[in-house]
Amino acid sequence: MDLSIPLDRPLVFFDLETTGLRVGADRIVEMALIRVTPQGDVLEKVRRFNPEIPIDPEATAVHGIRDEDVADEAPFRTRARSLAQLLDGCDIAGFNIRRFDLPMLEAEFARAEVPFDTQGRRLIDMQTIFHREEPRDLTAAARFYLKREHPEAHTALGDIRTTAAVLSAQMDRYPGLPRDLDGLHAYCDEHSPYDGPLGQWFRVTEEGLILRKGKHEGTFLGDVARDDAPYLEWILRLDDVRPQVAAAIRNALDGLGR
Repeated sequence: MDLSIPLDRPLVFFDLETTGLRVGADRIVEMALIRVTPQGDVLEKVRRFNPEIPIDPEATAVHGIRDEDVADEAPFRTRARSLAQLLDGCDIAGFNIRRFDLPMLEAEFARAEVPFDTQGRRLIDMQTIFHREEPRDLTAAARFYLKREHPEAHTALGDIRTTAAVLSAQMDRYPGLPRDLDGLHAYCDEHSPYDGPLGQWFRVTEEGLILRKGKHEGTFLGDVARDDAPYLEWILRLDDVRPQVAAAIRNALDGLGR
């Protein structure tokens, strides 16, 4: 696979199919990835998982995976550790990963209690590049950059093969794009910042963390800790609170001597 980009560590393209679109509640039913090493070695993997919850019919209408198709598959948690090892030390690429796939993957690792962190990784999102240069979707990207249709749309491996090909075509088409992963990461981050799990609960500012949701939406975390500590203690008891979010809340409460 010729990416036209120098690699100093492996780059993993990945795509997910899920039970729905709710990061905190839905689950992964299929994951495909392509791992490219600096030496040019390519590994492709596709795995299906039993989500242990029903697949939304609207999701099935998109990707074609039904409850019975994954009933005999292992759940994500049983393969999470080996998957984390495969991703260890890799940069990550994909289409719409900053807004959907990465938050969903992080949530699954958290439920499996397997450490997975995006800090220190370059996150290259072909949708971000595409929307900045030619606002459309992956099928349109295939037509525009590759001059072909995308018949495998909404199959994980088909999507990610097309996504990888689109990146190569984007590098050829836009001479102004950075020629290295650090530059591409910064390019994507400028348009579509990825704050990780903290970004799901807080807006990160120089002055501090501001709640994005709940009854104190728009309020600094420190002010909520001072004025309504029981509310933050209630959040800490929620099942889907990520460790980074819990740590931020505890730091705010500890600052008050609680």
